[in-house]
Amino acid sequence: MATISNSRHDTHATTASGGWSTKRIATTALFCAVAAIATLFIEFPILPGVTFLKYDPSAIVALVAGFAFGPSTGVIVSALPYLVHLATQSGVYGAFMAIVATLSLVLPASLVYQRNTTFKGAVTGLVIGAVVCLAVTIAANIVVTPLYMGAPRETVIGMIVPVLLPFNAIKVALNCVITALVYKPLSKALQD
Repeated sequence: MATISNSRHDTHATTASGGWSTKRIATTALFCAVAAIATLFIEFPILPGVTFLKYDPSAIVALVAGFAFGPSTGVIVSALPYLVHLATQSGVYGAFMAIVATLSLVLPASLVYQRNTTFKGAVTGLVIGAVVCLAVTIAANIVVTPLYMGAPRETVIGMIVPVLLPFNAIKVALNCVITALVYKPLSKALQD
């Protein structure tokens, strides 16, 4: 059983033995809110003629959260904000695919960065996360998209090279590059 310290930095039950501080819980909730706003209000198609695939910057928020507070925070911010999609046109399919895509990028990237908290570690984590994300999103599309669209699996497989791979590659590249540019300034603000 965990013990609770009465020190100045450890006075709340959420901080007992490796637990979450009240500040970390509040910061995670803030990250979730920002990601939810991004996924609901800042989305747009990035491939001409393919309007059903839309980009939103919420994965950047999840990546920053994972880098700043570790993989568990990254996982929470990768999943919870997308639950709002259950009440939108994208529904269960959209929520599931968004969570899978974001988790497959954020979890590997933040695990690598947690072990090596340098710029090189961040870039390595982002590259590994990008590769994992691309593989997972293509596999998920092959399995899930036929169920959602009612299209034959062969049709979805035919969309991989001209549509799905470019869309996911552009999306992942945007998320990784923007995260690499904004993480350090944001992390300094978060630590204050």
